[in-house]
Amino acid sequence: GWLQKASVGDEELLAPDSPHWYFRLIGCGKDKGCDKGSSEFLFDELPFFQPKKNLYMVKPESQRGIHCRFGMKGVIAENHFDGSRNNIALLGGERRYILGHPNQCTNMALLPKSHPSGRHSAVDWSDPDLETYPQFKNVKANEIVLQAGDVLYLPTQWFHYIISLETNYQCNTRSGISSDYASFIHECGF
Repeated sequence: GWLQKASVGDEELLAPDSPHWYFRLIGCGKDKGCDKGSSEFLFDELPFFQPKKNLYMVKPESQRGIHCRFGMKGVIAENHFDGSRNNIALLGGERRYILGHPNQCTNMALLPKSHPSGRHSAVDWSDPDLETYPQFKNVKANEIVLQAGDVLYLPTQWFHYIISLETNYQCNTRSGISSDYASFIHECGF
């Protein structure tokens, strides 16, 4: 299964051109049509994500389900922003997050809104091409390594680039939209 493939320990098998495995489960909650074959048991197993008002769940009525992601060492989620508040709990392993304030939008070299990967940076953050994207050298970002038990709150439209440092699993939920940073994102065409 997935875990056997993702638990590769041989560094040669983790080369960039080797297969990297990633698995996702989605519990839709009230939004029953959000995913084919959704995993509603997630709401019972992860009561932290129940749609109740708390520190992280600012607008429980706007919750869009639970997304659980399981990744092997070396899996990367390219830099992007989400259009809603994001609450992330790392349940096992480690993930490195590089976070950017929305005011860094013009330095991120975002793909256009009309592009299939709109909201994502065109820059390969693992090997940035500063000749093609000279503005990228001006990016100001913060780095954090999440470990099992850590929770990260990402406000609406904050940039994040994620690297799995080992086999790991995390679940997140989104809770409404804030317009606090919209002016920065509008400057980049969103």
